[in-house]
Amino acid sequence: MSSKLFSPFKANGVTLRNRIVVSPMGQYSGDGEGNATDWHLMHLGNLSISGAGLVITEAAAVEPQGRVSPIDLGIWSDDNAEALARVLDFCRRQSDCKWGIQIAHGGRKGGVSPAWEGQLPLAEEDGGWTPVSASGLAYPGRADPIALDDAGLARVRNAFVAAALRARDLGLDVLEVHNAHGYLLHSFLTPLANNRNDAYGGDLEGRMRFPLDVFRAVREVWPQDRVLGVRISATDWAEGGWTIEDSIVFTQRLKSMGCDYITASSGGSTPEQVIPIGPSYQIPLAEAIRRETGIAVMGVGLITEPAQAEQILSEGQADLVALGRRMLFNPRWPWHAAVELNEPLAIPRQYQRCHPGMQRGDFLKPRQG
Repeated sequence: MSSKLFSPFKANGVTLRNRIVVSPMGQYSGDGEGNATDWHLMHLGNLSISGAGLVITEAAAVEPQGRVSPIDLGIWSDDNAEALARVLDFCRRQSDCKWGIQIAHGGRKGGVSPAWEGQLPLAEEDGGWTPVSASGLAYPGRADPIALDDAGLARVRNAFVAAALRARDLGLDVLEVHNAHGYLLHSFLTPLANNRNDAYGGDLEGRMRFPLDVFRAVREVWPQDRVLGVRISATDWAEGGWTIEDSIVFTQRLKSMGCDYITASSGGSTPEQVIPIGPSYQIPLAEAIRRETGIAVMGVGLITEPAQAEQILSEGQADLVALGRRMLFNPRWPWHAAVELNEPLAIPRQYQRCHPGMQRGDFLKPRQG
C-alpha cells in the first residue's frame, strides 16, 4: 500500500506531489534593502531538489518596519520581487516542486540583531527602528512599540495586499499570511500584547478584527486557483494568553472567508511561555483545529522521523507535515523517507547513482525532478 506521506495533496488548482513541506525559515541574509542574495540562491536551490512537495521560501516583510532584523528578506518593493525572481527562476529549472512564500510583519519584535547575534535591540544608528504593534506593550527586553493608529492600520493592510500582488506576479503557488509567534498580526490576537480600548481590542471579536481585515484584503487579490493559508500560534502556552479554543473560533472565521489551510504552530508572545517540548508536541493542536473546523491543516514541530510523519497523516491529525530545522540539518530528508517507506524518489538525474538501491541491484527508478 502506498504511504500517505508520499500521496498527492490537491487544493484548488495546485497539486503537491507529496505531503512534505519545507517550512519558511528566516535566513537573516538579505542585502539590507530586503533583497534576496546569493545565499538564497544556494539555500533554496539546495532545498528545491530535496524531494519535498512544497518549499516555502521564508518570511518576507511587507514593509521595511516589518522586518525583524535589518537583513531580513522583504517583498515591499519591485526590487525585492526582482531579486527573488532570480532565485525562483533558478530553482524552477532544477525541480518541479511547488513554491510558496510567507508574508509577514515583525511588529513589536522587530528592530533587533540577527539570531546569531542574540536578537538584541538595535539603536537607529545601528540599523534599528521604533517598532509598531497592536498597543504600546513591549515584548520583554525589546523597545517600546508605537500602537498603530487608523492610518497605520490602513498602511499595514495595504502593504500586505501589495505583497500578495507581488507574490502573485512571481507565479508562486502558495501564499501564507504570518499570524503567529508574537509578530504583528498575532499581537492583535493575544491579550498579552493587545490592551487597546477601541474596536481592535477588548474581547475576542475585537482582537480578531484587524487580522481578519488583513486576510480579507489579501483574499480579494490572491487568485482563487492558487492556495492561501495562515500560520497561527494555536496557543500562547501562557496564562491569560491566546488559547486553542480561541484558535478554533479564529480558524472558523478564516475558513468562512476562503482560507485554504492553517499551519498550527504555537508560542512566541512571551518569554514566560511554558512549552511541553517533545516529538510532535504541536500536533494535538493541529488535530483539534482540523477536527473542529474541517479545514486542511499543516502540522509542524519536532517532526523528525519518516514513520512519525506517516503516522500523523495516516491517523488524520494533519493533512501536510512541515519540517524546518530538520531540513536544514538533513536537506535530503524526503529522499531518506522515500527509501524507508519504499517509495520512488524525486531525484535529479545527476544524483541517481547515489540511491542505496544501486548497491543492492534493486534500484527504484526515480522520477525526474
